[in-house]
Amino acid sequence: MNEITVYTTNTCPYCTMVKNFLDQQGLEYKEVNVQNDQREAQKLVETTGQMGVPQVYVNGKWVIGFDPNTIMANVKQ
Repeated sequence: MNEITVYTTNTCPYCTMVKNFLDQQGLEYKEVNVQNDQREAQKLVETTGQMGVPQVYVNGKWVIGFDPNTIMANVKQ
């Protein structure tokens, strides 16, 4: 079982691309919209040092941006 969390905002095209990619791969994920949740946004910056989205937490590893190869490299097949 993979643990995948996608951190998004309402206006981010790459966030949509990440979610579509995960859907195409049949991977379940949790979405956290940091635009709607300031506490999560703050936690994200403290954890990764990055403001930008998408950020994807895959089985303990952070993937910044839309990076399908790195996402899949960290997914348990």
